[in-house]
Amino acid sequence: KSMAKVTPEQANKIIAAGQAKGRDLDIGPLTIVVLDDGGHLVSMQREDKSGILRFEIAFGKAWGGLAIGRSSRANEADILTREHFGVALAAASNGRIIPVAGGVLILDDEGLVAGAVGVTGDSSDNDEACAVAGIGAAGLSPKV
Repeated sequence: KSMAKVTPEQANKIIAAGQAKGRDLDIGPLTIVVLDDGGHLVSMQREDKSGILRFEIAFGKAWGGLAIGRSSRANEADILTREHFGVALAAASNGRIIPVAGGVLILDDEGLVAGAVGVTGDSSDNDEACAVAGIGAAGLSPKV
């Protein structure tokens, strides 16, 4: 049985575990966004002292992953070698896609995309590590 979409309970577990991973790594304050498979906000938390643009960055990482069907790290890698594609994506998405690591797709128990997590607040690698930790703690699978 497919769950189809990430639930609010799962989203909150993802966020709590992602924040805990951030504390384990001793990194800056995080903003974590969880979207369902349609790109709609399920849950979000912004830690104290997180910058005021962090919601838009986290959202853009997660949303861009859903928009293209792969992680924001994969989007970044592609855009670095095909600049014209990046320009087209920016135009087509009205600038919403943030193509740097930290946006990770959430797979359900059948391997279908149930949503995405976007994390921002530190290096892209650390942001991605927090997203992956959160997804795993909620009993789901990340697609990096």
